[in-house]
Amino acid sequence: MRQIKFIVALLLLIGCSCFAKAQPDEDAASYFNPIRYAVPTLVIAPDARAGSMGDVGAATEPDVYSQHWNPAKYAFAYSKAGIALTYTPWLRKIVDDINLGYLVGYYKLGEEDRHALSGSLRYFSIGEIHMTGASPDDDMGTVSPYEMTADVMYSLKLNENFSMAAGLRFIYSDLGASAAGNNGITPGSAWAGDIAGYYNKYVMLGNSECMLGLGFDISNIGSKLSYNGAITNEFLPANLRLGASLLAPLDDYNTISFNLDINKFLIPTPPLRSSDEIEQQRQWREYNDQSPIAGIFKSFSDAPGGFKEELQELRGGLGIEYGYDNKFFIRSGYFYENPNKGNFRYFTAGAGFKMEVLQLDVAYLISTTPSNPLDQTLRFSLSFDMDGLKNLMR
Repeated sequence: MRQIKFIVALLLLIGCSCFAKAQPDEDAASYFNPIRYAVPTLVIAPDARAGSMGDVGAATEPDVYSQHWNPAKYAFAYSKAGIALTYTPWLRKIVDDINLGYLVGYYKLGEEDRHALSGSLRYFSIGEIHMTGASPDDDMGTVSPYEMTADVMYSLKLNENFSMAAGLRFIYSDLGASAAGNNGITPGSAWAGDIAGYYNKYVMLGNSECMLGLGFDISNIGSKLSYNGAITNEFLPANLRLGASLLAPLDDYNTISFNLDINKFLIPTPPLRSSDEIEQQRQWREYNDQSPIAGIFKSFSDAPGGFKEELQELRGGLGIEYGYDNKFFIRSGYFYENPNKGNFRYFTAGAGFKMEVLQLDVAYLISTTPSNPLDQTLRFSLSFDMDGLKNLMR
């Protein structure tokens, strides 16, 4: 069982690093050809609020978890500071010690609250794995694979409606194989940067004054990551996220918001499998030799299946949030990814309860495909409002 667990974990960590199944003389856009990248835990929704709304957050109302979705929202946060913690169990139907932990916080600088500094720490643990060789008696020791990222962001309100943010992220991934005697595999590390923007404005719809939000977030733009001493290198999951949100009051106590995110990996599309081995090797050399920056520009026009396949690489979520007196929330959403590009499709639901000092959010995921390791998993987020805590202590 431990060996099976290790294999599953490796597959999850390496991400969509499988080869395409199409042949060059077929319709390329009709075959499974996912984007491949390292450290897939970077794209996991770290919080229960967004996780219960179909993984949307580029333009939703600012909260403590804006770091992952759009750090530019911090400049419009209502509170001076906040801190939050999320726990997400992983593959709970198969094993009981794989989980994702996320700690995040922000602080608004200056008396005018136009600046904000934020940071987060993400830790993905695969637990302890006992390794054996060709026979059960060949003991190779115990390893504890994990991935960790740490980042810091700075956001600035440029005017009463628009803000921007930028920051830096350090990424470390240790699959643990080197500790088990496989010296060909080493821990990998990389640096990446984010840039984001957020716009919000009150608009009149009929007799109601609604809040319109628009946002973008370009994340994980950085170096490649290698598990074998730079012999081969994997792209980071660079991503473009565009979002829109509309928050409307139903009456003095009830509100409802509609939220939409669209994502596009800024990573080159892998070449298709070819019956010509020499041509296949040439294509993969060209693919692996691309720099991350060149790959970003090429990612919009390099799909073997043409424009049809480029459209298939768009992923998105739609979420709805109902709020009562800004204290109790019910949420639901849906996330879609094309079957040829990974096939992550699922419904989400959840709820939240907010007090003056803290907020508790819960999310539940129901996968419509057998490929999601979070299927039927509960996620919990706990956040603290520093202004509320300060007022409570007076």
